[in-house]
Amino acid sequence: MGVLGVGLIGGSIALAARERLGAVVCGYDASPAALETALGRGALDRVGASVAEAAADADAVFVAVPVGGLSETVSAALDAAGDDSVVTDVGSTKRAVVSAHTDPRFVGGHPLAGAETSGVEHARADLFEGATWYLTPTARTSGMLYERLHRLLRTLGARPAAIEAETHDRILATVSHLPHVLANVLVTQAAQALAAGEERLPALGPSFRDASRVAGASSAVWRDIYLSNRDVLSEEIGKTIAALEDVREALQGADGERVTAWNDAAAADRRRLLEAQLAGGPLCELRASVPNRPGVVAELALELGRAGVNITDMALYPAPDMSEGVIALWIAGEEPARRAQELVGRLGFPVARL
Repeated sequence: MGVLGVGLIGGSIALAARERLGAVVCGYDASPAALETALGRGALDRVGASVAEAAADADAVFVAVPVGGLSETVSAALDAAGDDSVVTDVGSTKRAVVSAHTDPRFVGGHPLAGAETSGVEHARADLFEGATWYLTPTARTSGMLYERLHRLLRTLGARPAAIEAETHDRILATVSHLPHVLANVLVTQAAQALAAGEERLPALGPSFRDASRVAGASSAVWRDIYLSNRDVLSEEIGKTIAALEDVREALQGADGERVTAWNDAAAADRRRLLEAQLAGGPLCELRASVPNRPGVVAELALELGRAGVNITDMALYPAPDMSEGVIALWIAGEEPARRAQELVGRLGFPVARL
């Protein structure tokens, strides 16, 4: 395995791969100090002198550099990697890097895992345990390599889920990028209020600590994230401003019923989101017969992803003449499995539940 960028995420991938897969990991980073720390922590078996050297012999290459350097590093990795190597990234925005790379060996990715800390010294082999790991396949993606990456991520403890790059960036603008913006604004406002009154910092309640936990995250990482998703993030900030204006109007008018309705609606929305996140059930196996054509695995995975059906695991069984094959899908829960079977059937693929 090649790991390009051995910070918190890259270092954690390397640790997990060595511990859970017994992988031989070659790493590259622009920082010699990061490489030295990674070697000292046992995250790497060896160090590559360049991106090309770290990627050359790898079955899988993970690009874990800041978003601003993703496209360039992915291109270098693809140039060096073998024909049967899968190359992926861990960037928090996906549209730019996915549109820039049409190579069937590339699969965009983004693990929803991390911490307030950064750097390989904080890397953990269990960082991805139970974490959603978004994958953004396209019609050009190799089905065999997508399956390999999906299975690899499952072994690392993650839950891979297919999603279109456009949808990913819109969702992440709301659930990740906007919260960072609001946390920054909140702590700055609090600091300014205290300075204006020349007050000592009061005891902080849990609501402030929770809401400001991600404030001031690494600028080396987050500047590029903000800028690469600036159109969607700006739109979400606009919606937030409008929502805050509505609350201010209700408060200024002392409209108790409106404030209560607003608060109760937020509680109901939070409950609905948590219920959707925690849904699960028994594991069901589906088998679909599909033609051997480019993009068929991505088409199926994305259709289920759009419907909110998570593929717990998958396997490909090509026919001897490679003209067609069977995709086995394991889905958690009776209702998601029923919905998956219906959706696969609508795509025109014969599907059976075992």
